Amino acid sequence: MDRRDTIKSILLGSVAGGLVLQGCKTEVEEKPATTDNSTSEPGGGYGRVPEEIARDKALMAQEFFNEHEMATITVLADIILPADANSGSAGDAEVPAFIGFIVKDMPSHQVPIRGGWMWVDHEANARDGLTFVKCSAQQQIAIVDDIAYPDTVKPQHSQGAKFFSLMRDLTMTGFYTTKIGIDDLGFIGNTPNVWDGVPEEELQKHGLAYDQDWLVRCINQEQRAKDPVWDELGNLIG
Repeated sequence: MDRRDTIKSILLGSVAGGLVLQGCKTEVEEKPATTDNSTSEPGGGYGRVPEEIARDKALMAQEFFNEHEMATITVLADIILPADANSGSAGDAEVPAFIGFIVKDMPSHQVPIRGGWMWVDHEANARDGLTFVKCSAQQQIAIVDDIAYPDTVKPQHSQGAKFFSLMRDLTMTGFYTTKIGIDDLGFIGNTPNVWDGVPEEELQKHGLAYDQDWLVRCINQEQRAKDPVWDELGNLIG
């Protein structure tokens, strides 16, 4: 098969393949919304087996952090990822609730997180005579600045730095797995597109050209009416 035939096959496969799939599509009866565990419970509808859904429900029903701890986590999460002109904060994305779930799902995080906020409160009390959440924003940032950069942290702040690194990881993970975080990234997922062939300059470079009659026969007229890309391609080939 020469290069010209190869190009024909590639284009035919991409266009005709779509037509075959469209032609084979059958009408699917819409099912009414259901309230069973497969869709209404935590994790439902995403391939979770009943045992996993039951475990999620049990974890959701538990409370590990008290009110003061959750307030501390919320302040820290919003310092790590504050709101800006394009997106909400970590608190807006309910990251503290995510962290609260993670420490129950992964108990190995419980001691580091709880010990970390205790360290932060102790540091705030030593500096300003207050708990961290009652400090001013300036006082809070002063503490964070001392533990946020592991490469330059002082020895006396090393425990706080380890805690803050863990908090930062959990905060970023929680935020960028929510709709707010995904929208902030501008991620749109897989979207359909139309391949309009090899650029003309590339074809000319290799001394190739599309067979005009063959291309016209391959282009689905219904698709052409819906998508202006096909009209542009049709104009190019006459």
